Amino acid sequence: MEFKANWVRPARDLGDVCPVFKKEWRLIKPLKAAELFLTARGVYEARINGKRVSGYVLAPGWTSYEKRLQVQRYDVTELLQEDNILTVTVGRGWMRSPMPGFVESEDKKRRVAQPCGLWGELHLLYEDGGREILAADETWEYGESGVRFSEIYDGEHYDAAFETPVWENVIKADFPTDNLIMQEGEEIRETERIGAKSVFKTPAGETVVDFGQEITGYVEFCVEAKEGDRIHILHGEVLDKNGNFYRDNYRDAKAEIQYICKEGRQTYHPVLTFFGFRYLKLEEFPKEAGPEQFTAVVVCSNLKKTGHLSCSDPDLNQLFSNIFWGQKGNFLDIPTDCPQRDERLGWTGDAQVFVKTASYNYDVEKFFTKWLHDMAADQRKDGGIGHVIPACLPGEESSAAWGDAAVICPWQIYQTYGNKQILEEQFECMKKWVDYITGTTTVPYLWTGGEHFGDWLGLDAPSGSYKGSSREEFIATAFYAHSTELLIKAAKVLGKDVGEYERLYENIVKAFRENYPEYLTQTEHILAVHFRLAKDLQKTADDLAGMIKRDGSQIRTGFVGTPYILHVLSEYGHSDLAYTLFLRKEYPSWLFSVKQGATTIWEHWDGIMENGDFWSTDMNSFNHYAYGSVADWVYEKAAGIRPLEEYPGFQKVLIKPMADRRLKWLEASVDTRNGKVASKWICTPEGIRYEIETAVPAVIEIGDKKMEAAPGKYTFWS
Repeated sequence: MEFKANWVRPARDLGDVCPVFKKEWRLIKPLKAAELFLTARGVYEARINGKRVSGYVLAPGWTSYEKRLQVQRYDVTELLQEDNILTVTVGRGWMRSPMPGFVESEDKKRRVAQPCGLWGELHLLYEDGGREILAADETWEYGESGVRFSEIYDGEHYDAAFETPVWENVIKADFPTDNLIMQEGEEIRETERIGAKSVFKTPAGETVVDFGQEITGYVEFCVEAKEGDRIHILHGEVLDKNGNFYRDNYRDAKAEIQYICKEGRQTYHPVLTFFGFRYLKLEEFPKEAGPEQFTAVVVCSNLKKTGHLSCSDPDLNQLFSNIFWGQKGNFLDIPTDCPQRDERLGWTGDAQVFVKTASYNYDVEKFFTKWLHDMAADQRKDGGIGHVIPACLPGEESSAAWGDAAVICPWQIYQTYGNKQILEEQFECMKKWVDYITGTTTVPYLWTGGEHFGDWLGLDAPSGSYKGSSREEFIATAFYAHSTELLIKAAKVLGKDVGEYERLYENIVKAFRENYPEYLTQTEHILAVHFRLAKDLQKTADDLAGMIKRDGSQIRTGFVGTPYILHVLSEYGHSDLAYTLFLRKEYPSWLFSVKQGATTIWEHWDGIMENGDFWSTDMNSFNHYAYGSVADWVYEKAAGIRPLEEYPGFQKVLIKPMADRRLKWLEASVDTRNGKVASKWICTPEGIRYEIETAVPAVIEIGDKKMEAAPGKYTFWS
């Protein structure tokens, strides 16, 4: 589609104030249809005749803007009348906020200094067949809006009594248009609303609102006030051990709302930013506040829920809830690491460890496709992949298990949804990543040199380290092998000749075995088995089980080892131990945070320690989804629902549940591209009953029984 619009911008700098753009027009004859095409340098809210043009919030979303800036298309036919006004308020958004907050760079200064801009066209189709296009040009106007400040980290300031005093003509802006693409990702939407559970006074005398659930989004409040009354709200995730409001872990993010009231009853929520929070501290609020005045509005990518997990243990059910909430909170247009502090970035390592769970919980094909396109756009010329996508950490090295998202994520999306288009579109990016490792290593067939995150936040880390005790070059070489193997698989799906990479893979495996005959940590054992690099997989898995028992039947792993630990144990005859780790409630465990009152997944196993103190203030998110990757073990091993690799998209499945009598029952289901697959087991005095329902052909294994099954319902006993 060809467009006529120019970029336009305010003729003068408005400072912190968000500009509002305006176009007025009159319909001259009966209208048949109207479409609005719009994007901005920042995030925008568009209204026609006072009504929002769509439920899409924080448009145009976050992409690698200099290469890919999404344009939204709205059907606005029903909003038009004889006389019309289009208004578009534009905030800094991701493009022009100081992101990330913890790094200072010339590139960041450049991005923050960028001017605001608006691009848009209104296409009018009349009943007589005539067409008219109202494209952004110098006839459009701008002025100051009531949004006096808006930014991703620091929040929003709004003056409800403010009315734009002066409208001026915009000027054309020489911003590029060759980077404009039509909307590609999921829309960001307000998906749920949660009423406040209580308003209370803390021991320190603070007035705090509790929603009972950590969310990503913003608060909507209603208040009866006088013009000029002020409201000041701070956001927080947790209370301290004394029950007082706590927000030191937000670091430099102010995460605040400042609101100047108009006269009378009024309702407000921010529109150009978002927060991660469970609690609000009311620094200023007219009169005494009640819970009925506050609603938490959940904002995330508009994803269809496809997975279900439930069991007889209330603590595990809370864990499952935390995993789903963690995904919702961090799947806000990109897979972020956290939604609250001065970060909120698309960390590649977090995304790759969680992508399987993510794709079972929700339909994320479109979501990941858009993000992976940004990854390909931001890939360096040498093939390196940044730690975060969209890239905003210039000059960084590429790390094993982080950059490998370039290969792991598209392969998993193909496996879950069966659409090889993702492999076609990402193949060059995948190949360039493997070539990058080959070209930068200091020792052929190993990955040596460079800087890596290691087994990030591993519990076996030496004092003062975040990286765990697993050897960084061990991890790097293991992922070198894994990515090369997945690249070969992708090539075969696409009918490409990759003999060169098959030979490379053989040499990597050989070099790995020669250089790493022994494994020193839980994570080293796990990778050697899960990536099939050890000479004796069963012995290595047995050694892992022995090491875990000697460690007190505790996990000692971090971001790299944790996603695979239960899989390895279950696949090699140690499902009892896998369940022991899964059901453990003492620190360290998945259920420790549940017992501490968590409603989302934590960044650290002990974000709040056993004595009630905090792990730290500098890096301690309480909504960080990576460790929620345990859910894919629940789907695939505990409930036993596994897609067969040769039948991508769940065209045919293996159903092989692994029950444990420490639970009375467990059930899971996945609504796949080819139909729903569900598995449940119930422990009874007579034995274990298995209830299977599958809409696709399946291989069912229950104990010693194995059968080919057509779609249908089945019951087995063991």
